[in-house]
Amino acid sequence: MSAYPAYTMGGLCAVGGVAGFLRTRSYPSIIAGLGVGALYLWSADNIRKGTSNGLEGALGASALLLLSSLPRVAKGPVPALLTVSAATSAFYYGNVIYKLGA
Repeated sequence: MSAYPAYTMGGLCAVGGVAGFLRTRSYPSIIAGLGVGALYLWSADNIRKGTSNGLEGALGASALLLLSSLPRVAKGPVPALLTVSAATSAFYYGNVIYKLGA
């Protein structure tokens, strides 16, 4: 199990939120980007340290990102890429949690 996907997603969400804010002055973009990014980064740190709730946090952040980006999937390449990356991350961490519980 690796924390690298969560670190990557956390960085991308934070940068994307700031970029969305700078481009459109959208406060929901910066709040959501930094919030979900912080959840991913917190989860990645917990996974790296081996402490509790890291995997669950990463899965939760992935689900939150997926559910928020799915309605906008057809509006361009950025929402589509966001949806695909969130689904991939959710599948990865869901699979890890499933294998650990089995």
